[in-house]
Amino acid sequence: MFLRRTLWRRGLRSEAQLRELLRRGLSSASPSPSLPPFDHQPRPYKGMLADEVLEKRKKFLGPSLFYYYQKPLNIVEGKMQYLYDETGKRYLDAFAGIVTVSCGHCHPDVVNAVVEQSQLLQHTTTIYLHHAIVEFAEALASKMPGNLKVVYFVNSGTEANELAMLMARIYTGNLGMIALRNAYHGGSAGTIGLTGLQTWKYPIPQGEIHHVMNPDPYRGVFGSDAARYAKEVEDHIDYGTSGNVAGFIAETFQGVGGAVELAPGYLKLVYDIVRKTGGVCIADEVQSGFGRTGSHYWGFETQGVIPDIVTMAKGIGNGLPLGAVVTTPEIASVMSKRIQFNTFGGNPVCSAGGLAVLKALDKEKRQAHCADVGSQLIDRLRTLQQKHDIIGDVRGRGLMLGVELVSDKDKTPAKAEAAVLFEKLKDLGVLVGKGGLHGNVFRIKPPMCFTKQDADFLVDALDYAISRL
Repeated sequence: MFLRRTLWRRGLRSEAQLRELLRRGLSSASPSPSLPPFDHQPRPYKGMLADEVLEKRKKFLGPSLFYYYQKPLNIVEGKMQYLYDETGKRYLDAFAGIVTVSCGHCHPDVVNAVVEQSQLLQHTTTIYLHHAIVEFAEALASKMPGNLKVVYFVNSGTEANELAMLMARIYTGNLGMIALRNAYHGGSAGTIGLTGLQTWKYPIPQGEIHHVMNPDPYRGVFGSDAARYAKEVEDHIDYGTSGNVAGFIAETFQGVGGAVELAPGYLKLVYDIVRKTGGVCIADEVQSGFGRTGSHYWGFETQGVIPDIVTMAKGIGNGLPLGAVVTTPEIASVMSKRIQFNTFGGNPVCSAGGLAVLKALDKEKRQAHCADVGSQLIDRLRTLQQKHDIIGDVRGRGLMLGVELVSDKDKTPAKAEAAVLFEKLKDLGVLVGKGGLHGNVFRIKPPMCFTKQDADFLVDALDYAISRL
């Protein structure tokens, strides 16, 4: 389809003519774009090489694990927004370890905090007192609006969403949870139910989960009409539940689903509907929190709402296994009816590292930086969209962006072309993520130290790759 459209646009009659044109173009092609200079020399790597790593991985790790690229990369070192493979080749990391590295790979402030705490005390649990967990909790609570002041520390986003769902059900006395189609909230037995993408769901009981229409401005049936999507939620509660629900959960910026920003005003309307049924509202900030969107510190703030429960992970620890649930004292009080405990949640090392992350993001003004760099990146990507028909949509805010590739004006997902471009970008030194049900969305969510020079290089590399598709 893309090939036929290219023939038509260039006034060519056959694929042979197009191939000849490409051959001539490539023979006189301009040089490929180069990575911006960066003052870091990776250490010589003397460890296991990629082929042996892959062989042992297949032998000793679960077969469900997947990897990127036809020949997977053996990444052995990282520094700020860059990664290095076993040969010392440098790559621009535009995916941040699946939106996890917030202030930069091996950020010195975070590394120093982790090392210093590890040398003093690595682990107790919350059965003893330790200053690190309360200092971190206080700092995190200070970032939250309203009465969101009680913090529970866990180890991942999946755990955070499991705990949030448990809280909602215990607090309300109801069981039904409402989630969005195209959402991703984790891979545990419980959060698989909340997830709305069949590629991530095993055929197990979902347990009182209701999925409603996704308010996707690009692909949704109602476009950007938040009121019509909200009415569908109301109808679903009336016709598909007992009339009372435990809660509603949503990412404001869907991550795995392909960087979809919910229709403007949607959460405010739906939160009102859900609260009238006795339910609570949960914001999944696992990917969009900590200033990544540029305009706001939390993704839900872009919708002008205050949730009852907020979940977070990934960027909170810059790579440490760390997650959190923040809620109100009223909701938190119901958890004291039984023993609620997490062995590793808020351990001294992760708490010290997490606090260092918050301080680094503030010190380096990363929210404002994301807004500034993100604005330039979005402008350049939208200019590129005008040049290449394969770019169907450019969306997101700050450094939480998506580029959707399509084959035609009917928005047919360009799955094959996306796979080719994905490899080409890697060869040029750019590592992006993939998302959406069909894997046709490039997820651009780099460490928040990503610069304007990096942004220009990424767009130049994408232009270069598409032009030679």
